[in-house]
Amino acid sequence: MHAMKVIAIVVVLLLAVVNALELLPAATAFRMYLSAGAVALSLVALIAILVGRSSSRDNRSADAEAARPIPVTTRANQADAEIVSFLALLQARGRLVDFLMDDINAHDDAQVGAAARVVHAGCKTALLEHFRISPVRAESEGSTVQVAAGYSPDEYRLLGKISGPAPFSGVLVHHGWKTDAVNLPRVLRNSTHRLPAIAPAEVELR
Repeated sequence: MHAMKVIAIVVVLLLAVVNALELLPAATAFRMYLSAGAVALSLVALIAILVGRSSSRDNRSADAEAARPIPVTTRANQADAEIVSFLALLQARGRLVDFLMDDINAHDDAQVGAAARVVHAGCKTALLEHFRISPVRAESEGSTVQVAAGYSPDEYRLLGKISGPAPFSGVLVHHGWKTDAVNLPRVLRNSTHRLPAIAPAEVELR
């Protein structure tokens, strides 16, 4: 790049000298040579400038490519695939997705109740197999409980008017749920372009 700038400067100076000589009384043939030399020098200058710009753009492009961080290869949507896998388990055990996606208004209460029992039994079994679930509070609902200072915000939702700092005293409306162990099955992705199906379409061949 520096060499191209030097060439361009030298050529410009030579062009200035040539133009100055054109003003001097000289032979016509000599002025023709000077004009031809001016044209040639102009072409050299133009080529030098264009090559210099092209080289500069290539260098900037190479520098930008080198500075660009290398993407880290990760297991795309692995967590999403495992969530879908557990949803598929709830569908297989209790037909949960069928029950939730169906229009229950088309069925009477007895039919909905019978379907709910199947969903409840199957999904509860699957839930207890993969989560160790227990109440946040052991007291019975409706009893008076104390919420100590420093309580976990995800374990308590305080209702009503809140005044002053903890501890708080109130009536237990819902005992809450928590889990201290999760054992979800690991999923091996067959494709990173789509999530696995919740339940396959069933086709009876004839």
